[in-house]
Amino acid sequence: MIGFSDLYNVLSAVVPLYFTMFLAYGSVKYAKIFTPDQCSGINRFVAIFAVPLLSFEFISRIDPYGMDLLFISADVVSKLLVLMVLLLWAKLSSRGSLDWVITLFCLSTLPNTLVLGIPLLKSMYGDDKEGLMIQAVVLQCIIWYTLLLFLFEYRAARILVMEKLNRSCTSTTTHDHCELERLEDKLGTPRLGEEEVIHVLVTTTPLSTSDLSDVQNCNKVAPASGRSLKPSQEDGFYEQQTETVCRDGGKEMDGEMDEKQMTKMEKVNTIPSTSSHMVKLIMKMVWYRLVRNPNSYASLLGLGWALVSCKWGIKKPLILENSVTILSNAGLGMAMFSLGLFMALQPRIIACGTRLAAYGMVARFLAGPAVMAVASLAVGLRGTILRVSIVQAALPQGIVPFVFAREYNVHPDVLSTAVIFGMIVSLPISMVYYILLGL
Repeated sequence: MIGFSDLYNVLSAVVPLYFTMFLAYGSVKYAKIFTPDQCSGINRFVAIFAVPLLSFEFISRIDPYGMDLLFISADVVSKLLVLMVLLLWAKLSSRGSLDWVITLFCLSTLPNTLVLGIPLLKSMYGDDKEGLMIQAVVLQCIIWYTLLLFLFEYRAARILVMEKLNRSCTSTTTHDHCELERLEDKLGTPRLGEEEVIHVLVTTTPLSTSDLSDVQNCNKVAPASGRSLKPSQEDGFYEQQTETVCRDGGKEMDGEMDEKQMTKMEKVNTIPSTSSHMVKLIMKMVWYRLVRNPNSYASLLGLGWALVSCKWGIKKPLILENSVTILSNAGLGMAMFSLGLFMALQPRIIACGTRLAAYGMVARFLAGPAVMAVASLAVGLRGTILRVSIVQAALPQGIVPFVFAREYNVHPDVLSTAVIFGMIVSLPISMVYYILLGL
């Protein structure tokens, strides 16, 4: 049973984070020390330097040869189940979108295991369970944060392609502009999907601002004003690739229309060839951004070092150790500082509103543990490790997903609210799970 000393250890891990957050909040809300641009710069520093170094430092210290395969399997299966359900929902539901797939995946599967999970689960189930929590953190860094970055970059690239196509295809197409509904009637086809929408953009003149918004809604990706979507020098690579696709796709379409102009339905058959160009373009853009992001390989480097270190007993040179540690130690603190800055820039404490905040709490403390319980039972977890896996899934929202969400401007208000209020209610909720699972 948890005693006073155990409770003190948990509070010792949580309270400093809130102190950092309130310090940042006050520095903007009342002291006006930082400007919004400076706040964005601090978050970028955390995303590009502090988080990858923290991942590398933490993972490089583990023993990868002593991991619990059943526990790892349960964690992987639970997250894949959530991801598949969300993708199906986004595909089949008119309310689904890639933005909400990313956000709900973060809310239901990426808890704050490193800060709160380790001291809390040690207090509940013994010191030997610390290793399981470390394994969960390692999986988050290596697999799920990398997947999260891929989804963010895919979303950003797809929006950028839509915007570039609207401008780049002007000089290469001569077809009259028509709205999507009129084009559907003309072709005699059902409402166009994502690939068809991209094809329409390639073979029509530029859309107006309102029309482009409608296309993006059909494409189920909300436009974002975040830094990652603003044109920069590296976006010149994207513009060249996009213009090439527009030029080739436009010529290809014009040629096919000359040959097949008597058959309207055959116009739709040109969609896959042009769409393949678009898919290749988007994936090139995603790859280009991921290889430039330290988060993509920091955890893999850490795992590689851990494998070598544990097998041959090699230790990091002291210079390298201190160079990494000096920034990695500030990782979580700076992430909470960035969270406080973001909250200070919002017009209200519950930035996303009470309804979305409630949905976030349901996803975090009910849906996540429920899926984990199903996955754990399915792979054969039983006894104490089963209970550990469920309580671990009911921990509050992780901080790193908020950093990424703010960097890419994908519902940072929802995730910031989940982090703040999740930590407040996490201890009593975890105690409820602990008591119920012990009956």
